[in-house]
Amino acid sequence: MAPRRPPQNGGYTVPDILAWLEEHGSAVNIAGMARFGINTATAFGIGNAELRPFARTLGRDHDRALALWQTGYREARLLALFTDDPKQVSPALARTMAADFDSWEIVDTAADLFVEAGHLDELVPEFAADEREFVRRTAFAMIASGAVHLKKRDDADFLRLLPLIEDHTRDPRNFVRKAVNWALRNIGKRSPACHGPALALAEKLAPGEDKTARWIGKDAVRELADPKTLNRLKRKQPPAEARRSRSLRPQS
Repeated sequence: MAPRRPPQNGGYTVPDILAWLEEHGSAVNIAGMARFGINTATAFGIGNAELRPFARTLGRDHDRALALWQTGYREARLLALFTDDPKQVSPALARTMAADFDSWEIVDTAADLFVEAGHLDELVPEFAADEREFVRRTAFAMIASGAVHLKKRDDADFLRLLPLIEDHTRDPRNFVRKAVNWALRNIGKRSPACHGPALALAEKLAPGEDKTARWIGKDAVRELADPKTLNRLKRKQPPAEARRSRSLRPQS
């Protein structure tokens, strides 16, 4: 087998990367990002559709990622998250990074990295208990990410998180409530085994008195009860279970 070719721009230093960001920035894009609730205070104005391919040309480099993060620039921090080595991202480092979170976009990208690094079980309860809005969002963004990407984990590991989700359905802060809703929906879409309990929680919340919990429940019910969602879950059903399900249907 031929040796793997090094990344095209693997030798780029932090100044090289900042120069690239400066060259590709766009004031028009910055205005558009702001309309989506992205913190643009330190943005160059480069969308992820352009950043992700560039990140692939850089390759993984933990030390460079740390240095990119320290610059504070939006795009540099996203590149840090895209190019860090998950094996070198410790829970302590994740906590340090979380203290800097100031935008849902950074949070959701970091959540993917923290999940890939293997910190779902340790950090989710801790971050959920944190009163800082973006740190708490991280907990539920990690659940949403893990429900999709951790395919080898037992469904029970995610069903155990439903009480934590329920406990935070009354946090009215926009970036928290949307992440709580996202986590609930993703657990419900993970598998047939997860769907029923997640939908049951959503149906419990939907008629409630609390405005935030009611919105989370209704929105989750809308997606989890949608025929398209149900059809996708049927396709995920193991063959033996699907045959059993058909055999239990009443005969016409």
